[in-house]
Amino acid sequence: MAIDVATVRKVAKLARIAEPEARLDSLVQELNGILTWIEQLEEVDTDGVEPMTSVVHQGLPMREDVVTEGGDLAKVLANAPKTAKGFFVVPKVVE
Repeated sequence: MAIDVATVRKVAKLARIAEPEARLDSLVQELNGILTWIEQLEEVDTDGVEPMTSVVHQGLPMREDVVTEGGDLAKVLANAPKTAKGFFVVPKVVE
């Protein structure tokens, strides 16, 4: 798939990006280079390769799922700028 000046102009308009006419030819070359690189990646055989989230294989730390009371109310509300009857007080945002 090749990109031409008309396609770059259309994409720029859809993205609401103002590009000068003199810059369009260089954008065509850059985008075609990116597409060529993507086509090269499609040639790589990835059958049997597990997806990775990191280059270092490490399991996620697990904790025991225990129901608690949520801690001490005084400690939870200690840093709140304003409280009332055990709740955080915040400015009203909806009328």
